Amino acid sequence: MRVRALCSAICYSLALLAAATAPALAVSTGGAAAGGTPAAPVPAAGSVTPAAPVVHGAPVTARKPNLVYHGPVFEKSATGAVTPYQPPPSPALASRITGGSPVGVSAAAMPELLVPGSTARYINGFAAAPMAAPEAVQQIIWAGNQLIGLPYIYGGGHGSFISPGYDCSGTVSFALHGANLLAAPEDSSEFMAWGSGGIGRWVTIFSNPGHAYMDVAGLRLDTSAADDPTNQQGPRWRPLRPGNPGFTVRHPLGF
Repeated sequence: MRVRALCSAICYSLALLAAATAPALAVSTGGAAAGGTPAAPVPAAGSVTPAAPVVHGAPVTARKPNLVYHGPVFEKSATGAVTPYQPPPSPALASRITGGSPVGVSAAAMPELLVPGSTARYINGFAAAPMAAPEAVQQIIWAGNQLIGLPYIYGGGHGSFISPGYDCSGTVSFALHGANLLAAPEDSSEFMAWGSGGIGRWVTIFSNPGHAYMDVAGLRLDTSAADDPTNQQGPRWRPLRPGNPGFTVRHPLGF
């Protein structure tokens, strides 16, 4: 009798012990206890969870129209060498910005400006491409520089990429063509369905049936002087706008 009672007590204790250790065993093996919820796997000691990759996103708005830059500027030569930029004499620069000449006449002499970082900078009327940007983005900026100083001409840049002046969508078309991202000029309505929807990582195009402009790495390429204190017309690099209401937002695939 005494032996039977002792056996019963031992069996009862073992049953309680098994019930208590089942969930802990499930957690340690990454499984679940019967009738319970799946347990989260426990990372091995010393393991490091990889961080999500950081995706660059260039700004498309700015509260203040500030283009001042005091940092270093470099120039990329035809051979690919990068050297400190030496600005030309001011009279020659002034004539280029205020007068201009048809694209193709002086494009070969246009410097390919570079600045450190991921933001394009305004340098004496031209844009310096960020060194951290993809080559295609740099080519867009350098192509846009070729138009600075040319007049606004309605329809300019649509019959041909070569023109004595450009309108809004002709300006955007020429810059994209400079990076081999556009084979033929498009008007502002066509840009409403061009490329991919939404804000791009480096380049964003704003368009509606009456106007189009483009933000590239923190600068705006636009023929309109809206939100630009200089109030100069024609293709120019300008500060970002405080907002971009009323426009369809697109971007080149991958940029």
